[in-house]
Amino acid sequence: MPSRYRARAAILAVALVLVAGCGGDDNDPGATTSATGTTSTTAAAEAPRLGEAVSTISSLPGALKRPPPWPANNGARLQLRLRAIGLAPLSEEGQVLHTHQHLDLFVDGKPVPVPANIGIDADGGFISDLHTHETDGIMHVESPTQRDFTLGQFFAVWGLPLSVDTIGTLRETGSKTLRVWVNGEEVTADPTRIVLAEHQEIVIAYGTAAQMPDPVPSSFDFEAVGL
Repeated sequence: MPSRYRARAAILAVALVLVAGCGGDDNDPGATTSATGTTSTTAAAEAPRLGEAVSTISSLPGALKRPPPWPANNGARLQLRLRAIGLAPLSEEGQVLHTHQHLDLFVDGKPVPVPANIGIDADGGFISDLHTHETDGIMHVESPTQRDFTLGQFFAVWGLPLSVDTIGTLRETGSKTLRVWVNGEEVTADPTRIVLAEHQEIVIAYGTAAQMPDPVPSSFDFEAVGL
């Protein structure tokens, strides 16, 4: 083969390798590209980061020491809880950090609603960095500062006790246990230590082994709700 043809063949081979390498995102091992060129990403099922435990929720003002269903608990004692855990009441939603998570709660095999307006006191005119707007289970982290927030801080804002073996007044006993999953992966550490990250699916279930969700929700369609 003449040298000019060999050179062209070599260039073509390199080009084909480069094109093949563009089928996914080098920075996202979970990204795949369809025949239409649309890229979709599947969240990696990896353990969440862990922060400090929040062990004082049951002693906070207005703590919900009752069985489900649990109210939003956003009355006069909300501001006291915020100050007790080092969060300032905000006059408006923060704009520096803005992430969303989805929370599913199950007790004795039945879903328990996550109420709207956790962390929002309309009468008092303030809002927490951590809050809900609707009864869809979506948690909003909207803060004026870039920092980590944990699941324990969200439950402290809510005033709903949570620990490795307790939610509300429900404590592990006999065949009933408390189990937690993030993106379908079980977390055996204290759930209050889970650092909140964008688009997590968090599941907390209390009950017997037969009452655990099957399958365990591992994702939530945030895109469908514009998030």
